[in-house]
Amino acid sequence: MSQGKVLVLHGPNLNLLGSRQPEIYGYETLDDINNRLREKAVLADWDITCLQSNHEGGLIDAIHTARLDGTQAIIINPAAYTHTSVALLDALNAFEGKVIEVHLSNVHKRETFRHHSYVSLRADGVIAGLGVQGYRAALEAVISAFQA
Repeated sequence: MSQGKVLVLHGPNLNLLGSRQPEIYGYETLDDINNRLREKAVLADWDITCLQSNHEGGLIDAIHTARLDGTQAIIINPAAYTHTSVALLDALNAFEGKVIEVHLSNVHKRETFRHHSYVSLRADGVIAGLGVQGYRAALEAVISAFQA
């Protein structure tokens, strides 16, 4: 039996990591990120599911499932939905576990519209501007929070 269960959600256009605006988002692909997270989770005896969707409803459905399947934490990079999706906020508000919001870039150094996050209203923590290291830091925070 595992120590815990975490869901990692990646929002729209993150499937293009490594090739889309690498000067902002870096050269690592989404598969690179997910594989490193899986390695870290296995070492900590955690179950991890990684999902990317370009569709708001797909992300919301995954959050709804997480409410019922024993998931203890969600790490989410909502990408552009960060700034627009009250629906994601509502779904996360219905989830009782830990929520960590991650952004590869420092959204506060970018366009003004990126400075607001609906997801932050629910997040237990926010990591921005650390690149792919932000995902690893989020997973470490989740694992640490549930250690006895």
